[in-house]
Amino acid sequence: MKKYWFIFCKTELLLEKKDDGTYTIPYGEEPPIEVKPWTTIHNIGPLPSQYGSLFQMHDGEIKALRIDAPVADDERYEMCPLRSSYYKLPTDLYLTAGKCQEIIYWDFNTQYCGVCGAPMKLHTDISKRCTQCGKEVWPQLATAVIVLIHKDDEVLLVHANNFRGDFFGLVAGFVETGETLEQAVEREVAEEVGLKIKNIRYFDSQPWPYPCGLMVGFHADYESGEIKLQRSELGDGGWFRKENLPHIPEKLSIARRLIDDWLCSE
Repeated sequence: MKKYWFIFCKTELLLEKKDDGTYTIPYGEEPPIEVKPWTTIHNIGPLPSQYGSLFQMHDGEIKALRIDAPVADDERYEMCPLRSSYYKLPTDLYLTAGKCQEIIYWDFNTQYCGVCGAPMKLHTDISKRCTQCGKEVWPQLATAVIVLIHKDDEVLLVHANNFRGDFFGLVAGFVETGETLEQAVEREVAEEVGLKIKNIRYFDSQPWPYPCGLMVGFHADYESGEIKLQRSELGDGGWFRKENLPHIPEKLSIARRLIDDWLCSE
């Protein structure tokens, strides 16, 4: 059976150039490049149907592997950062690539047992078992919340210190042990901008394979307080109307989808 080959060198994905100028993932019975005998080839299961699983669209399997050096001597192929591949691949292929990258990242970072230090070995497609003590591990997700805060006809946008570029995004942060998603939203807002919010409402969620996250998006309404930026996290921030927006996030992010949802509202 033919296979889709999702091949990564660090965070860059191997794309195949088509005659019409578009891109796809290499597809065939064998890998498109030479693979070392010791290379682990992962069998990747389908994405949920809401994302358009490749298993529903094509007669093929999904394989993922990691190579040590980029492919640079074949005009048929191009190495592309995973984030940038969003703009070159169909959505289902991009999302599948994200899942593949997360599995490869997990595999690379769980080579040895955290209990006894012995080598770990794949037990199932998404689990490993220690060769010595039998401890089992599975891929871990880092769950984060992100929120668009509304105040009359304005929304709060912030520029985080770790942003690459001059765009403004949304208040976001990781969920801590023992708290609900809504509690995480309230805490992050209080910590990062010093505001109290209300009417927290779920918007949507998004896999975020940079490297292994799940972003959960919310809308919320301003209740009280003055903006006090957490300078260790944020460099700038303020209230913005639709007619005076700064540079906003890329289309691939749930932050942009939250902003676009507000922009399309009356």
